[in-house]
Amino acid sequence: MARQPEGPPPPPTVQRLRLRYAKRGPLRFASHRDLARALERALRRARVPMAFSAGFSPHPKISYVGAAPTGAASEAEYLEIGLAERCDPEAVRAALDESLPAGVDVLECVEAAEGGGSLADRIDATVWRVEFPGVEPGELAAAVAAFLARDEVTVAKRTKNGLRDVDARDPVVSAAAAGTAGCAILTMVVRQVTPAVRPDDVVAALAAVADLRPPSPPRAVREAQGRLDDSGGVIDPLGPDRAARTRCQGEHAAV
Repeated sequence: MARQPEGPPPPPTVQRLRLRYAKRGPLRFASHRDLARALERALRRARVPMAFSAGFSPHPKISYVGAAPTGAASEAEYLEIGLAERCDPEAVRAALDESLPAGVDVLECVEAAEGGGSLADRIDATVWRVEFPGVEPGELAAAVAAFLARDEVTVAKRTKNGLRDVDARDPVVSAAAAGTAGCAILTMVVRQVTPAVRPDDVVAALAAVADLRPPSPPRAVREAQGRLDDSGGVIDPLGPDRAARTRCQGEHAAV
């Protein structure tokens, strides 16, 4: 059987852009696959000149990093795209934002710095905000204290291979309770491990150690992602790219 001739090679990637986007409201229930489809359609509608992979089934060069679980809202979802033509990052952000459905909002777009490493290497932790309607702040604070006092809290987690026992305590770097009467709020920093420990796993752990059982389902929002610093905070993963751009502009201005 004769081999099918290959088509012309795809144009090279001349620019990489990194985007932070939010998923809000009802769109928090969209799966990562559904969001990926919506983003790819929006890139076509916005006429972003995407670079494509080589081979018989070329795909647009899009890399997703650490997608939030279905049901959780997020202010800090990230992706990187490769372009076949150089574009103004802000123009790409605006065009893509306009092409996406309400509830998926492109918040920032920066050019990836050369030699700055991968975006995934800059993300190993998440800041979560979890609201507990119907729970008093003091009740949540007591449950959090009991949770943090443990060295290990095992919960059953459903994975693609069935139920699996995981330690929900070890990845939690910090956790604090606040809120107002009738709605407690948990803010926590969680390291990204495999399998991932997510807000619902921590909620299950609070039920296990303190019998905390909210009358309504808690609402989780990912507020930030990044690399842990020495103080237990999370460093903005786009910061190095912004800094490199600022240095480049300063050098050009000085010439």
